[in-house]
Amino acid sequence: MANEKIIAGLQTIVTDLAQQADGHAIQSRIFASQGFSKLEEKYAEHAVEERGYVDKCIDRLIDLGAEVKLEAKKEAPVCKDPVEWIKYDLQVSKDGLAWLKDLTDAALGDYTTYDILKAYYQDEEEDLYWAESQLELIEKIGEQNWLVQQI
Repeated sequence: MANEKIIAGLQTIVTDLAQQADGHAIQSRIFASQGFSKLEEKYAEHAVEERGYVDKCIDRLIDLGAEVKLEAKKEAPVCKDPVEWIKYDLQVSKDGLAWLKDLTDAALGDYTTYDILKAYYQDEEEDLYWAESQLELIEKIGEQNWLVQQI
């Protein structure tokens, strides 16, 4: 059986990322109700991408002969304020990338798992850069101007 750290890490991704995908789907609907169609689309697409990574991690756990669990997760915030949401989501990305780097490094000898984790890391890093650029843009043009761009 594969390294226990890798199995535990894949299970953590399954649990946490499934909830994060649900959170992004909820945020997408909230942004839609507020008329922010660009944010609606971004977070709906993001939820689909995350579910794809959950599926890959489930499949890999099965391939490794590990038991896949449906674990409970603590409640996560939902925000009506798009700027507050981006700040929150940015922090989630920062925290997650630090943890994911360690797991990816541990998977170096397991090329299949490494490739899955590397792709997921790159996707999360892209999300982090997007959130940072949006917050910088808000700082430069002001929140109201930025919100108008999200319609």
